[in-house]
Amino acid sequence: MRLLLLLFFTLLAVGGNAVYAQSMPVDTAGFQTFTHQSGDTTYLMKQYFMCFLKVGPRRDQDEATAAKIQEGHLAHLAALGEQRKICLAGPFADDSGIQGVVIYSTPTYEEAASLANQDPAVLAGRLVVEIHPFWAAVGAQLF
Repeated sequence: MRLLLLLFFTLLAVGGNAVYAQSMPVDTAGFQTFTHQSGDTTYLMKQYFMCFLKVGPRRDQDEATAAKIQEGHLAHLAALGEQRKICLAGPFADDSGIQGVVIYSTPTYEEAASLANQDPAVLAGRLVVEIHPFWAAVGAQLF
């Protein structure tokens, strides 16, 4: 769990810091975007894909196998973060059956779904994905 939280805060620091985001080039090639005017501020709105990681049908692995799958899951997310294919990832803190969330920054649903389904935890059946398109202002941050 501590490793999951560390990954979450690491990805948040990379993808959610407004100063950092403003200095990064904005990738909109192939993405659906629009601008929104609010007072004297114009926001560039970009479509992202929110992926809910839900409890999968195969959670009967022994402890060592489950730990290896989790290690692969975290490595997969870290690699996607380095490639700027995800903006945020982290676990949920309740027992709702939704284990976590990943926000994909990909031009298409198909690419987001392909990347999500390559996750070792999804491939092993420990997790299943549910993906929804949503809009956010480029450079927005959590606080």
